[in-house]
Amino acid sequence: MTQKSLLSNGVRVLTEAMPHSLSATIGIWVENGSRYEQPHENGVSHLIEHLLFKGTRKRTAAQIAEEIDAVGGVLNAFTGKEYTCYYAKVLGTDLEMATDLLADLFLNSLFDAEEIKREQQVVLQEISQAEDTPDDFIHDLFNLKFWSGHPLALPIAGTVATVTSLDRDLMTSFMDQRYRAERVFIAAAGKVDHDALVAQCERLFSGIAGDGRVDQLRPPKVHSVVLNHEKQLEQAHLCLGGPGISQTHQSRYAGYVLNTALGGGMSSRLFQEVREKRGKVYSIYSFLSSHLDCGYFAIYAGTNPEWVDEVLDITLAELRQVAREGLRPAELERAKSQLKGNLLLGLESTDARMNRLARNEIYFRRDIPVEELARDIEAVTRDQVVELANTFFDPHQMALVVLGDLKGRELPANIFSAL
Repeated sequence: MTQKSLLSNGVRVLTEAMPHSLSATIGIWVENGSRYEQPHENGVSHLIEHLLFKGTRKRTAAQIAEEIDAVGGVLNAFTGKEYTCYYAKVLGTDLEMATDLLADLFLNSLFDAEEIKREQQVVLQEISQAEDTPDDFIHDLFNLKFWSGHPLALPIAGTVATVTSLDRDLMTSFMDQRYRAERVFIAAAGKVDHDALVAQCERLFSGIAGDGRVDQLRPPKVHSVVLNHEKQLEQAHLCLGGPGISQTHQSRYAGYVLNTALGGGMSSRLFQEVREKRGKVYSIYSFLSSHLDCGYFAIYAGTNPEWVDEVLDITLAELRQVAREGLRPAELERAKSQLKGNLLLGLESTDARMNRLARNEIYFRRDIPVEELARDIEAVTRDQVVELANTFFDPHQMALVVLGDLKGRELPANIFSAL
């Protein structure tokens, strides 16, 4: 059962009790991420996330680590384009302690000058590691080109130039402006008592100020580009895609089904055609990248540079066929069944339940029961998939980025004309 309460200052508290669970996962979520940064601030949300673990007025960084380790718990955080989360997973009996620890990090971090310098170096290493991992870096390149000029195009971690330029005053003022009561909520799942948690959160978080301002968001413009980013690599890494849908779009369930059937597993069309039948890739998959008001549908593949043209030809042929003919009845039913199975299997842990509870709050402002999800997945029709595929695979709005060494070969600018 899920419950939701408001603290006196507007901070929300959401819980999902799992009576038979021994553990509990709690997260402090902020509806703030790299999307809300100015270009010169790029990476500040992510750096703030790092610094909140580096000492408070009550605890040193070492004491923070020792306190969570002493109960066998997990303490971590992550930053996305539209949210940041600080979370702990512990035994249910230690939830009160974990909540107090998270509140201390969230409200009382010092932002010590020396710690800022050290953590900037850590983030610079994280950026370098991402650039040295081509199957990750290709996604940053695609974002940068497809949504060029928009905050959603920029990398979450920032760049070497922006991270190096961030200082304490900028970080604390950014946090003061963005970490407001209207954008903050606490989500917990597992062995949790809702009323007890609300009472504790009222004591701990009621001091967070609110200003009632509403973010004025604008969706990005699509840039149809074909680009090879030259880099000495053994493989060529491809990312191609087109306009997608937002998290709340009415056709999202058709999007889930299409993605699953096309590139969502070992039985998917792309995996079977490109890897199993021809052996031209080790990894190939499709995915939906969706946000509050926009999204894109994309495909990733890693292959021998000599096979890039063939992999692209096969992939585009599959896109064309789906857009024209849709999914076969058995294929449609298999995708639906796979989605429902993945959904249920993904809800076995308290951290997965906490994440689902939080994301539903961010994008829908309500809990979406599993039964409703299953019903809407089951209701998807072939015609809905065809209609959405023709939106996703519009040749005038698609982009392709290749990372690797193509030995001077030019990618054809009209590569999507066959769609």
